Amino acid sequence: MNPPHHPLIRLDGISKSFGPVQANKNITLDIHAGKIKALLGENGAGKSTLMSILAGRYQPDSGRIQVDGRPTVFPSASAAIRAGVGMVYQHFMLVEAMSVAENVFLGQEGGFWLRPARMAERVAELARTCHLDIDPAARVADLSMGEKQRVEILKLLLRQSRVLIFDEPTAVLTPQEADQLFSAMRRMADQGKAIVFISHKLQEVMDISDDIAILRRGEIVDTMPAGDVTSKTELARRMVGRDVVLQVEKDPVKTGRTVLDIRALETGPLKDISIQLRRGEILGLVGVAGNGQKPLVETICGLSPPTGGTVEIMEKPWEDFFSRYASRDTLSYIPEDRLGLATCPGLDLRDNFLLTTCRAFCRGPWLNARQAEGKAKDLVAEYGVRPLNVCVLARQLSGGNLQKMVLGREFYRKPRLIVAEQPTQGLDIAATEEVWQHLLRAREKAGILLVTGDLSEALALSDRIAVMFDGRIMDVFDANDTRKVEQIGVMMAGISPE
Repeated sequence: MNPPHHPLIRLDGISKSFGPVQANKNITLDIHAGKIKALLGENGAGKSTLMSILAGRYQPDSGRIQVDGRPTVFPSASAAIRAGVGMVYQHFMLVEAMSVAENVFLGQEGGFWLRPARMAERVAELARTCHLDIDPAARVADLSMGEKQRVEILKLLLRQSRVLIFDEPTAVLTPQEADQLFSAMRRMADQGKAIVFISHKLQEVMDISDDIAILRRGEIVDTMPAGDVTSKTELARRMVGRDVVLQVEKDPVKTGRTVLDIRALETGPLKDISIQLRRGEILGLVGVAGNGQKPLVETICGLSPPTGGTVEIMEKPWEDFFSRYASRDTLSYIPEDRLGLATCPGLDLRDNFLLTTCRAFCRGPWLNARQAEGKAKDLVAEYGVRPLNVCVLARQLSGGNLQKMVLGREFYRKPRLIVAEQPTQGLDIAATEEVWQHLLRAREKAGILLVTGDLSEALALSDRIAVMFDGRIMDVFDANDTRKVEQIGVMMAGISPE
């Protein structure tokens, strides 16, 4: 193990630009063995870019990387892997058609010669050891986002890298799963590994990290031992440059017509689902990832037809609603998978804006591209998307900025039913505050189904809460019902509140 004063990794004067956008500017950062370093910053501050340079995915424009005090070049991700640097990215690097075990061993030394049964056995053993429950034989395409995150973490743990980079690892984990992950991270640090932890969750940063570095607009603006931070408010101020208090005033809104009416829905893993949603309310759907939230959302949004029971949207049967386009009484879907389903990575922001809004800018067969570009620019500015440039490609945006662009596009359509799936996942505290305000304002004209793994978010925004387990709705209750709220945890585990 390196002496405490000698860093395992030193990033020295690192700068990186993408066209006119400077993601990193002359950054120097030390990463020590046996320590957990938290990297904080707003969306687009340059955190993921910096760590992608360390992981060999990007090459710096200037500066150098030192490993054990020696200058090192990582021309590729495989070179970084050989040097012992592993990273779990925000956007998963998985082969959808392959199994969990095959993905975990893909690219791993010796994986080619292992029998499938032995591979599955080793993955199951690793999953049990780290409390990351998953079926090694499951096909990745059939997994929820939370389960896919576990596959990425298992890949990293199997590699046993000297430097482990976690980019928003808890964004799709339950609090219990996050605690298990933190225990594993602490054990690895105690074994002498260097851990870099990128997160927007300030309490997590204070609880798990030894040191904190804060990026703003591509530069390191502050570094400190975690023990020197006295509160989340202080940390948020250092990160954003102003006071941020994550609170919302939820004024009562008069409820109106029913925009979603599901009765005795039976399809795929869903069993006897019955929920109703009216204009003027937010219904929070909570549960551990993989308990039927994804199939339910796919049915409501027209991606999968119901096979039993009834689904009415805007007082129309499911088949009638999705059989013809309507300029009014529309449904907006904000997917959890923002890079794969919500956007086209290779298109610029203007064209991504047009994916669901193009009819508003068409006259017959003609598209008014100038008008569409003007409106896209307005939304990029209104929602604080960085960079303020509609010509950049979707894949060049950070996860949080891409999410803000999707929210702006879908709210622009003035929908009457909004299905928002993990809408603040990966967003910094300031951006989360903005999204919460947008959702509360939207409920004045729409009914909102909020699918979230963040219980604090569900309780802050929802008028009613629905708890889901094993394809069933365990209970639906008022968010102010303190007795039922206290039982959410046991309901998420499948135990009836009765």
